[in-house]
Amino acid sequence: MQNPTKPSLPLNAPALHAIALAALLLAGSGAHAADDVYPALSFSGFGSLGVVHSDYDQADFTSNILKGDGAGGSHNWAANLDSRLGGQLGVKFDKQWSAVVQLGVEQRYDSSYRPQVEWANVKYQATPDLALRVGRIALPIFLAADYRKIGYAYPWARTPNEVYGGVPITNSDGADIAYRWQAGRVKHTTQAFFGRTDVYLTKTTNVKARHLAGITHTAEWGPATVRVSAFTTVLDLNIVRELFDGFRKFGPAGATIADKYDVVDKRTSGFAVGLNYDPGKWFLMAEAGRISTPAFLGDTLGMYASAGYRSGNFTPYLSYSQNRVLSQLSDPGLPLAGLPPPYAYAAAQLNGNLNVLLTSISSQTNLAAGVRWDFRPDMALKLQYEHLTPRDGTRGTLINTLPGFVSGRSVNVTSAVLDFVF
Repeated sequence: MQNPTKPSLPLNAPALHAIALAALLLAGSGAHAADDVYPALSFSGFGSLGVVHSDYDQADFTSNILKGDGAGGSHNWAANLDSRLGGQLGVKFDKQWSAVVQLGVEQRYDSSYRPQVEWANVKYQATPDLALRVGRIALPIFLAADYRKIGYAYPWARTPNEVYGGVPITNSDGADIAYRWQAGRVKHTTQAFFGRTDVYLTKTTNVKARHLAGITHTAEWGPATVRVSAFTTVLDLNIVRELFDGFRKFGPAGATIADKYDVVDKRTSGFAVGLNYDPGKWFLMAEAGRISTPAFLGDTLGMYASAGYRSGNFTPYLSYSQNRVLSQLSDPGLPLAGLPPPYAYAAAQLNGNLNVLLTSISSQTNLAAGVRWDFRPDMALKLQYEHLTPRDGTRGTLINTLPGFVSGRSVNVTSAVLDFVF
């Protein structure tokens, strides 16, 4: 059986990246035996080995807020941000029924490397154009949603954190239905999904997204792809629950503040739109997304634009991305007048911690330049430089800030990543 992850075309062929993506996604598809003998099995693997350096030692640069640490304050050089290993097993039972399981290993929030089940679903192909899946499914919100973990499938060292960091959760447990249709020369895919997600960061902290529902529409016309997504969920996040429990001890005024900012059964909504134009010799990608949560997570808007040019086996590229906060970044908190000194001190501490929490919402600009080298059909080496600046008094996408951290100070990040498939 031919290995679907190894394209036979030369590396500089215009269709290389489309072929690589189609082979790597394997979103519920099993390998077709030439004589339609079932069950038909397929296996594909992927991985990344990366190192990152940051010149700022008062905070950590990270690829995802669900990481425990990163490069800068915790480590001068960090190998945990982009390094991962994954494998995907598919089985096709007949012309209509198939299943897929994808496992991955990368650093988690608690710094462990326990394997995670990224996908595990059963697919029913009701008609050539209508498919239903049940199980753990990739959230189809962004352009790179189906291959977000497969670094080989996109040009950069990592997906732009200013946009993709707004939705760090990558899958849901539930069901989806996808319908393909065509209008003239434009191919359309409309996908609706429903489910829930539980992410356990440590033994006592977790993120729960319940009643997660949304719709995604993708339109393809020649080399152009446009994707529009909208979703909603009920979010529960207990990472800073102790802070809000402290506010509630101050009676109705404290309870009002806690209820406003604590993430307890808060309805979160999001919208994203993306464009990918790739005629082969060059590419242009751009996405924007807005996420709104009536809590300390606030209302944020992120966007990026990236372009690259393919010359032989090399693809130099440029990207600009930014995100900003549309909600308030400070709050006066509890009134201190009239409180006895010990209570006034405790209230002032709570107010200060609340405002630190509000500035953890990301407002940032990022200019990146890099080059991808496809030195063989199943491997790509990427070098990337980023110049990012947290804005508006926030820490941007940085984590683990130290007392010397200053918002507005630019941070220079250098990354080297080897991506591979097998």
